[in-house]
Amino acid sequence: MLSEQMQTYQPKKLTFSQIINAPAWQKSISATIRNPAKRDQFVTAIVSAVTVNPALQECTPASIISGALQGAALGLSPSPQMGQYYLIPFDCKLKDANGKNLYQTDENGNKVKDANGRWIPVTEKRANFIVGYKGYIQLALRSGEYLDLDARPVVEGEYLGRDPFTGRPKFQWIEDDSERENRPVIGYFAFFELLNGFRKVLYWSREQMISHADRFSPAFHKDAVKGKYANQSRVSFEDYLAGNYPQQDEWKYSSFWYKDFNVMAIKTMLRQLITKWGPVSMEMEKATELDSRNTQMVEATDDDLLAASALPPSPAASALPAGSEHEPEEEAQEDAVDTQGEEPREESTEEAPPVGEQAPPPDQSQAGQVRMGFGDLL
Repeated sequence: MLSEQMQTYQPKKLTFSQIINAPAWQKSISATIRNPAKRDQFVTAIVSAVTVNPALQECTPASIISGALQGAALGLSPSPQMGQYYLIPFDCKLKDANGKNLYQTDENGNKVKDANGRWIPVTEKRANFIVGYKGYIQLALRSGEYLDLDARPVVEGEYLGRDPFTGRPKFQWIEDDSERENRPVIGYFAFFELLNGFRKVLYWSREQMISHADRFSPAFHKDAVKGKYANQSRVSFEDYLAGNYPQQDEWKYSSFWYKDFNVMAIKTMLRQLITKWGPVSMEMEKATELDSRNTQMVEATDDDLLAASALPPSPAASALPAGSEHEPEEEAQEDAVDTQGEEPREESTEEAPPVGEQAPPPDQSQAGQVRMGFGDLL
């Protein structure tokens, strides 16, 4: 009887609140946030964010805490309502001790293939730190050198062209908000004025912004794409906005640029404006570096893994012996991000939990660092 009870006993999983309050994590948090009151506020905010966000609950606790600590190191608020940064869930491929990708196997130890004959990688959900545009505004104003800073969409009738002598863009803003909301967006505006009197205005047309996203986001496509496999094809961005695609293909359009184009455009305008013409603090430089790397990681990984995971395993050829002759070819391609049969895109310089173990803070050097709500701004 006792042996049966021992066999059926399952240890209870720790809650996220229990994990973040464990000594190992508290020590790590204390090293970043030395003020006890702010430290307690940080823990409460992160626990609250995880509690109300089912997507975050699927992520590893280590990635959530580590991502939040990146925000804390920059002095940004962890509250999703503040919109200064977000923790974005993404699927991270797991590797073995030799750095090789792990793949799903059947009961006989054979690697499982999807409907396209590709091995299905073993992944885990991790949360990745992404700076919101309000975070960029906060970091800029904190420098004490900005008198004013603004960015917004420009609707039809507001852009008046450029001054023939200075080349500066000219605008006539529509004051009626309800009228503005009913007009199409034709471009994006960003502006700052420093305390020393220096001003800079930046304007990009909507077409220019779409081309920028197409160039720098691995998961976004301006034009329709015909992939090698059916699940790699994409409709054009305009067809996506018009809803001209099968609803079962919604998973293909996971990029932030699809989900909220205007929000990403505003963030891009602020980054372009501040990093090229404004004073850049060390915090701003660090935030830009993290944001670029993490956004690129999330978008590239999502585009690759969603294509592999959205289809069920092929019943005809779902298993392949580990020692088969096809293994070397698959291994050679395992780390390549799927670019839907296109030439590889250049890396972006712009700008993308049920809990188990109680792990110590992880090494942040690899791709698994780590969506908090993506709320109204990324």
